[in-house]
Amino acid sequence: MPTVSVKRDLLFRALGRTYTDEEFDELCFEFGLELDEIHCSELWKWRAFYPYPEGFLTAFGILLTSEKEIISKEQGDEKAEGASDVILYKIDVPANRYDLLCLEGLVRGLQVFKERIKAPRYKRIKPNNGQIQRLIITEETVQVRPYAVAAVLRNIKFSKARYDSFIELQEKLHQNICRKRALVAIGTHDLDTISGPFTYTARTPSDIKFKALNQTKEHTACELMDLYKTDNHLKHFLHIIENKPLYPVIYDSNGVVLSMPPIINGDHSKITLKTRNVFIECTGTDLTKAKIVLDVIVTMFSEYCEKQFTVEAAEVIYPNGKSYLYPELAYRKEMVKADLINKQIGISETPASLAKLLTRMYLKSEVIGDGNQIEIEIPPTRADIIHACDIVEDAAIAYGYNNIQMTIPKTYTIANQLPLNKLTELLRHDLAAAGFTETLTFALCSQEDIADKLGMDISATKAVHIANPKTAEFQVARTTLLPGLLKTIAANRKMPLPLKLFEISDIVLKDSSKDVGARNHRHLCAVYYNKNPGFEVIHGLLDRIMQLLDVPFGEDKGYVIKAAEGSAFFPGRCAEVFAKGQSVGKLGVLHPDVITKFELTMPCSALEINVEPFL
Repeated sequence: MPTVSVKRDLLFRALGRTYTDEEFDELCFEFGLELDEIHCSELWKWRAFYPYPEGFLTAFGILLTSEKEIISKEQGDEKAEGASDVILYKIDVPANRYDLLCLEGLVRGLQVFKERIKAPRYKRIKPNNGQIQRLIITEETVQVRPYAVAAVLRNIKFSKARYDSFIELQEKLHQNICRKRALVAIGTHDLDTISGPFTYTARTPSDIKFKALNQTKEHTACELMDLYKTDNHLKHFLHIIENKPLYPVIYDSNGVVLSMPPIINGDHSKITLKTRNVFIECTGTDLTKAKIVLDVIVTMFSEYCEKQFTVEAAEVIYPNGKSYLYPELAYRKEMVKADLINKQIGISETPASLAKLLTRMYLKSEVIGDGNQIEIEIPPTRADIIHACDIVEDAAIAYGYNNIQMTIPKTYTIANQLPLNKLTELLRHDLAAAGFTETLTFALCSQEDIADKLGMDISATKAVHIANPKTAEFQVARTTLLPGLLKTIAANRKMPLPLKLFEISDIVLKDSSKDVGARNHRHLCAVYYNKNPGFEVIHGLLDRIMQLLDVPFGEDKGYVIKAAEGSAFFPGRCAEVFAKGQSVGKLGVLHPDVITKFELTMPCSALEINVEPFL
């Protein structure tokens, strides 16, 4: 869940009243939010004279966090210099409530919820002089970021607090719906310093040269990419375009660079406290999300325009000649039956009462038709409302989850464990009784873990690959439990020997016969790590497992082990386990190369079998 940091005094001033921490915590809960952390300056100072144990206040729900610490954590130490030690609230908001990611939206939502104000109505207007701002998109952008939307906030008044909130909202949106600028990037510009029409195009990096935001001289795009590789904030976005032959760029009619999305804006058009007219452009690879982002920004800050809650339209012209006016600020209506809401929540409210609850949640509603139908108007700020169930959820929040009476379900079923899970639990208890310690490792791992380190080729593993892995540690779904256990041993080498570990979990293999193209298999893996290989220990564990599974030793209906070869095992020290006429796994002494690649220094024996055939 995204977290919004707000200054307590500023928040209370906007709400028109003060709250105790407990009262505001309760208000947040009623509204479906969570007050996560509180910073109290007096407690912070008191701590210096009367140190308390780490976590003392945490146990009582209060986490001391200074504004400086929050900024340092989110934006870097440089941005945190000079930050004050004021009282801050950190509030967790639902991931899809983009309208609550800033002070303005949070206050507006709470005020409507408490019925102190009515939800404002947002309007798109044309400029007084009739000369609408235009953004022209060229066909070169198709190769990088093909979509763009734009709007103008006219005659806006910034204070320091408003300006900070404006910038912070953009950062929150970038981290959330914009997916760290990969889907959408936001650019805001002082309209009085630039001249339209504007051109959104793409050029080779060497052809782009401008003075970037907060820089002292001009750089080419290539120089900027090198420069920002050491920037704690911007280095995370460079990969989006750095390997592209063309970089996106926006110019005004005089050739002044507004921005090079999604990396940096130009210094020429930067926003200041004196800015009165703001040109906002959102470029991206997802048009729907770009429109949502633009709607959120303009609706939140149109409150500070001379004509409140109005936004000046901008025309965007695409390469095919089609033009569109943005922002859309579209209102739409949905119909939901009161009976459905009551049934889903488990309450018995009248349609009029339900309509009032929904109106408090920023969804203007009224009863129509036969008296059972509720017409709900979805404002442009509520992009999270997609289905009827979203409306039902808001009604439940407004009603109060704690106010819903607990009842016994009318559907009677007999709960039961899946046979595979029941068998797994029984085996876990008995393996622990045999002196082995259970581990729980990641279901994702690197290609190296399941292939190179085990002496195999990745193509022979039937591994399911992650399309867009975020780290080299999580590239594929594991095809064996062994690497996870060996990495666990490597992290615990200082523990007393022997180390005896086991895990019973799922592995994933490609299977074209399945609708999802893959299948899970429940595996049991155990390892023994000591100064000697301990093959007899692992062999004894296998015998014990078969005894527990009531599988006798023998060819016909029992189990046998036969000499085999395995890339992960020492030659001549590997056996394949056959049970009920089929191969279920292997055991043996691990190859020295495998042990070395997992940063281990002593011999190790391992057993891995599939437990599903024993059901």
